Amino acid sequence: MSFDHDNMTGPLLSADLVNLIGEGWSAQSVGAVFAQHTIRRPDFDDGGLAELRRWAVRLRTVFEAVDEDATCDAINALLVDGAGQVYLTTHGHFGPHLHFAPDDSDVVSRVMAVTSGGLAVFTVEAGGRRLGACARSDCDRVFVDTSRNGRRTYCSARCGNTDAVSRHRSRARLKV
Repeated sequence: MSFDHDNMTGPLLSADLVNLIGEGWSAQSVGAVFAQHTIRRPDFDDGGLAELRRWAVRLRTVFEAVDEDATCDAINALLVDGAGQVYLTTHGHFGPHLHFAPDDSDVVSRVMAVTSGGLAVFTVEAGGRRLGACARSDCDRVFVDTSRNGRRTYCSARCGNTDAVSRHRSRARLKV
């Protein structure tokens, strides 16, 4: 699978917004995520910030889905509210690509559109896999799996290592 601009902006932005919920949701943190993903005209007020947080909570359902059907159901529910007018555009240096909201839409609408539409495109291209929630029981982060084999189960190597050490210590205690 090729991980390029068109199929990654929506999923990566989605994961970053979901992960912000547990890390400190604020106008500054959301603004920093928007800057990282080059979201144009990132202005929003307190009402927009609250709406984005509700959207991030809904995005989590995609990453926590247990199978392809649940993933599709979760994304379809997002598409109903997020993706309005889908169309092709050729602006910029990316060549023809999809937009899921008019360019003059407010930032909340554009983020809802790019995340729902981007998750849909990515899920099709990834065969219904590669979105997940960390397998470590005390971690609530989500991730987009861009690994070569597509079998990632932890949000980071650190969580995987921490979980492995915990399992090892638990087995060692049982042997004593």
